[in-house]
Amino acid sequence: MQAIKVENLSKTFRIKRKEKGMRGSVKAIFHPQTEEIRAVNGVSFAVEEGEMLAFIGPNGAGKSTTIKMLTGILYPDGGCVEVLGIDPTKKRKQLAYQIGTVFGQKEQLWTHLTPYDNFRFFGAIYDLSEQEMEERIAELAERFELRSFIDTPVRNLSLGQRIRCEIVASLLHRPKVLFLDEPTIGLDPVVKENVRELIRQMNRKEHTTIFLTSHDVGDIEKLCQRIIIVNDGQIVLDDSVEHLKHHYLDRDDISLEDIIVEIYKAQGEE
Repeated sequence: MQAIKVENLSKTFRIKRKEKGMRGSVKAIFHPQTEEIRAVNGVSFAVEEGEMLAFIGPNGAGKSTTIKMLTGILYPDGGCVEVLGIDPTKKRKQLAYQIGTVFGQKEQLWTHLTPYDNFRFFGAIYDLSEQEMEERIAELAERFELRSFIDTPVRNLSLGQRIRCEIVASLLHRPKVLFLDEPTIGLDPVVKENVRELIRQMNRKEHTTIFLTSHDVGDIEKLCQRIIIVNDGQIVLDDSVEHLKHHYLDRDDISLEDIIVEIYKAQGEE
């Protein structure tokens, strides 16, 4: 069964463009020049239920715009999207009960509250019963090893502890698809590996579909079976991580940008 289905998805933004010598002029204020930026350009792909997919690319490639359309935050200009058989543009609230999101650079937890109080808050939002809420908090606190700081205000937690709590908050309602945007950013190597192992366990035990974006090649290599690389709003590669590892990930110093350059070179030679 397909958890995510995207066909010919497109999104264009109209932005103001400042011309040299026109800044602050009357013409620039009342008749600004605009240009269209095609952030996503005819993207099509599918993700199977329980799959762990890396959706990556350089900054400005269209990753975040695609995720926002998948979760119903943005409406596409063209194409169609289905997540768990639901159209995010028409039934965003219904979809919200089936998915979870974790953004490594954006906090969703209330920092003045403890993790436990945050979890109860999110449990109430997702209409969990009192018994179900307490049982789920206890289960996830045990699995993610939160017991020692579950009653400490979030503002006093380390980054690694906070990220674990962010993931738990997104899993309380047992989402079938979890969107992870840079979940290990800023973490030290040991904590990164711990977070990766927790994500792997969650995928194995609950069969949660993982949609991951990351600039960390380690996240991609150690978590995902498949990779989609986007650039300039288009898919430039859709392949298995094993195949990509054999051709591109065999060097410690390689970056995502290096991989994209090499892919373009290989395509040009064909």
